[in-house]
Amino acid sequence: MTSLRVLELYSGIGGMHYAVKESGIPGQIVAAIDINTTANQIYRHNFPDTPLWNKTIEGITLDDFNKLSFDMILMSPPCQPFTRIGLQGDIADLRTKSFLYILDLLPRLNRLPRFILLENVKGFESSSAREHLVKTLKECGYTFQEIMVSPTSVGIPNSRLRYFLIAKISTGKVLDAFPRLAESDSPEQPTLLRPPHPGSCQPEEEMQGGHFLYKLETQMDAQRKENQNNDLSIRQIQDFLEPQMEVNMEHYLLPSKILLRYALLLDIVRPTCRRSVCFTKGYGRYVEGTGSVLQCCMETEMESVFRGLDQCSGQEKLQRLLKLKLRYFTPREVANLMGFPQSFSFPEQIPTKQRYRVLGNSLNVVVVAKLLQLLVS
Repeated sequence: MTSLRVLELYSGIGGMHYAVKESGIPGQIVAAIDINTTANQIYRHNFPDTPLWNKTIEGITLDDFNKLSFDMILMSPPCQPFTRIGLQGDIADLRTKSFLYILDLLPRLNRLPRFILLENVKGFESSSAREHLVKTLKECGYTFQEIMVSPTSVGIPNSRLRYFLIAKISTGKVLDAFPRLAESDSPEQPTLLRPPHPGSCQPEEEMQGGHFLYKLETQMDAQRKENQNNDLSIRQIQDFLEPQMEVNMEHYLLPSKILLRYALLLDIVRPTCRRSVCFTKGYGRYVEGTGSVLQCCMETEMESVFRGLDQCSGQEKLQRLLKLKLRYFTPREVANLMGFPQSFSFPEQIPTKQRYRVLGNSLNVVVVAKLLQLLVS
């Protein structure tokens, strides 16, 4: 295959760029476009030779896009209009404006890109924005496939269920249809992506049922987590951790006030676990639903700490919780769980809070790489 000219929209910290490299597909990013100044700093740090446009997509003319002469569009439009915890403004949300602008421009390009890949949150699949996308693709003559997939499908112990759409220009040949994903385990028909483990991506509120055990956790929750940890096709958390001697883990220990206030809400994992919950942009600042924390002391059983904890005085409660040595995952470890290669790094001046924030807004590199392989195969 000749080298593809790739346009990276909403480029963030370069997750799509790394996915192109990871996929092995010959491709050149002809332009990366984003307005987030922190993300752009990080992108430029890692890809100094890629043209990076710090401007709004709506401010780029049809003529500007035509001059780029790209073969592929990669994009991850703002997800806030579609998230379950947001207002779900959909196309009425101003943050959808740039995406609708892209859909308006697409049919008017001098040359349609051969390939398109789009990523977004669960919720996008039932949106009006998705209806606009599908309608535009059909009118332009694209064959496309939609899939909901999590990094657990590629053996990474992190639940991050996301909507993907892959599309290519149809030539009318039967071979242009995409193979069905996750259908076969035979060597003749290798599976690129497995379906997520049952329950591995479902929000906590959908898993409730039965009596609470120690921690705010039901029997069903505990069973689901045990099932995930027994799935040997998924690697262990310890494969993604930084070497202890390379970073001062004291900086990442949970403060006492967080332990006392939120202990029962924490999603706690051990290095030998094969699961963790989705890391969001609020990780390190907020507790509930923003990502897992790591238990560093293996000699202490979690049940012994939490059983009867609500009956303890504040000081006794704290002493119990401190035995677990709970810490946040470092930004490097979060990047590892999101499939970023070791060559990825942050400029030194980027504070930890911002590192978590931009990672939470990014995507899983390995999942996108697998989809790109499927797209151009």
